[in-house]
Amino acid sequence: MNLSYWEHKSWLSNIDHTIIGSGIVGLNTALRLREKFPKTNILILERGFLPNGASTKNAGFACFGSLSEMLDDLNTHSEEEVVQLVQKRVDGLALLRKTLGDGTIDFNRWGGYELFTPEDKALLEECESKIEYVNKLLFPIFKENVFSTGPNKFNFKKIKETVIFNKFEGQINTGKMMEALLKKAANTGIKILNNISVEEFSEGNTSVKIKTDQFEFTTKKLLIATNGFAVQLGLESVKPARAQVLITKPIENLQIKGTFHLHKGYYYFRNIDKRILLGGGRNLDLKTEETTTLGETALIQDKLEELLKETILPNMDFEIDRRWSGIMGVGTQKKPIVKQLSDNTFCGVRLGGMGVAIGSLVGRELADLITH
Repeated sequence: MNLSYWEHKSWLSNIDHTIIGSGIVGLNTALRLREKFPKTNILILERGFLPNGASTKNAGFACFGSLSEMLDDLNTHSEEEVVQLVQKRVDGLALLRKTLGDGTIDFNRWGGYELFTPEDKALLEECESKIEYVNKLLFPIFKENVFSTGPNKFNFKKIKETVIFNKFEGQINTGKMMEALLKKAANTGIKILNNISVEEFSEGNTSVKIKTDQFEFTTKKLLIATNGFAVQLGLESVKPARAQVLITKPIENLQIKGTFHLHKGYYYFRNIDKRILLGGGRNLDLKTEETTTLGETALIQDKLEELLKETILPNMDFEIDRRWSGIMGVGTQKKPIVKQLSDNTFCGVRLGGMGVAIGSLVGRELADLITH
């Protein structure tokens, strides 16, 4: 692309901070940088016409992990590490709500429920036996018990009668969240260029040279906030994980309200606008879903529809309105990677499927790595 003098001077000259990715992390990074450096020139590059990872494609769960997920994490993390993870997620959600306001993002704390199939009998028994232990671990954060048992009051079929309830869990409207963040960024003079893919970058003594599919330019500092796509920029410790989702058309007299987890969080659903939004299933084919390609597969979509028909909405008529997928960033550890990669390059990635919960905090921590 041959840029005019005006285009180059207005958008790509004297850039102080360039952020790759305009999702929840990238926008919060930019907003924090603007707080710290009111007069600097901040540019965000986004590969899609909308944030093209998971920020506009997630399920909108304001959660910090189900009981079985935490027990699973305790197999690979220390107690202290798990508590720190939950604290970060709680702090991140608090920061998101403070930044945008509950009304702006349609935040509702209707509670979260973990469901168990008959095949999950052993898992349910383990969860029941360790509720007191996990509640004690988390007590310093919440000052009261988080998890409790309760009945299957929504009449889900093929589900054990006992469910695990978490009264602190909520849900948000992801679209409204991203609209509000984009508006805040624009109002503070942060520039965003969409449909721009970064192909490579190289470090100089005092700047970073960035080559995109449209142009080349230099920036004083580069901050990578692409999460699921981080591997394409050389961050091998982050693996992409595609999450497939579907949503029904409106259902009259829908009584289901809350966020719901099934099979250690591999399936999840919620109510929204008299609809059921259901996602997950990547455990059916983990290798195929380790991709940066957006799309759906019959294997997973058929399983999601089966769950709707046989478990969530039995004996109810419904139609599928829309299907989509998002790309998460995962790894061997749940802790996000927020660090300096070189003199002028930094990253905030590997959100582990908890972007809504920790994205705001990771963005702030990433920006705080920049001291000048």
